Amino acid sequence: MPEPLRIGVIEGDGIGHEIVPATRRVVDAAIAATGGPELEWVPLPLGADAIGSHGTPVPRSTLEALTDLDGWILGPHDSASYPEPFRAALTPGGQIRKHFDLYANIRPARALPGTHAMVPDMDLVVVRENTEGFYADRNMAVGSGEFMPTPDVALAVGVITRAACERIAHTAFDLASRRRKRVTIVHKANVLSKTTGLFRDVCREIGTMYPSVDVDDEHVDAMAALLVRRGGDFDVIVTENLFGDILSDLAGELSGSLGSAPSINASARKTMAQAVHGAAPDIAGLGRANPTALVLSSAMLLDRLSVTGNPFLGGAARALERAVAETIGDGIATADLGGSASTSEFTAAVVDRITAA
Repeated sequence: MPEPLRIGVIEGDGIGHEIVPATRRVVDAAIAATGGPELEWVPLPLGADAIGSHGTPVPRSTLEALTDLDGWILGPHDSASYPEPFRAALTPGGQIRKHFDLYANIRPARALPGTHAMVPDMDLVVVRENTEGFYADRNMAVGSGEFMPTPDVALAVGVITRAACERIAHTAFDLASRRRKRVTIVHKANVLSKTTGLFRDVCREIGTMYPSVDVDDEHVDAMAALLVRRGGDFDVIVTENLFGDILSDLAGELSGSLGSAPSINASARKTMAQAVHGAAPDIAGLGRANPTALVLSSAMLLDRLSVTGNPFLGGAARALERAVAETIGDGIATADLGGSASTSEFTAAVVDRITAA
């Protein structure tokens, strides 16, 4: 009998209060239908509600509780609406990423049946280095990578290290070895020769350890054009932080909608499921939110946990993915995908397909 699974569940802000409970319902159904382990959900406070109850959007007790869990699901946060000083601080998701050194942001982009995808044959994964690069909130142990020596001059420090390049490259090549065995390294070494040149070269070195995987590389501007022109040709794309953020959003939109774009943030030991989209406060509470991205993110979480020690979860992950694809393919979708289903109606339809399988 498999060990019980303990998953943290954080609703966050805005539509998080709708899509997180919907995701829990779908995951429960998938694990029950596939004979997975006993599942314990551990609710934890974060975001605007936590400011009211704990005086901070990221309580220390939440971080401590996450340490003992197998993984967790993070709802979206709306930090732009927080009062100061929290609004200007690192976002709740960013604080969790830093605290647990979740260095790999893995973002699939796959066109689902029934969606009006601009690149209908797209099925790729962007593997984004999550701790360095040119994002000022992630590349310093203390302080920010952005600073202003005068009111009229702003500077930014980009950080690329061999150690970070090596571990994200291993993540990408390992993933590609279980997919279509191709990695594309994205950089801008013709201009940023020291920083992204180091990234490119270290990724190529790691690639020699995976002889079954083909390797090529592209400049980031050319890669953006290629995703539009022939995005179905790519398998795994590995790149630094800023480029990965931009390209994964582009790929998500080309494959259908950011409302269906999943992701995980992971280290060797911890995994956080987190949809690519934000908290959408303008539709919060209206029953219009699309839970697809977070449901598919949860499938990624289960899949990763199956690889790292709980093989019973692989079947549940596949059941989730199949049920979502079948539901949307049958024309049941929320408004952002051109349908008329409410959040609860879409969730019920996905659960019905899981239990009927």
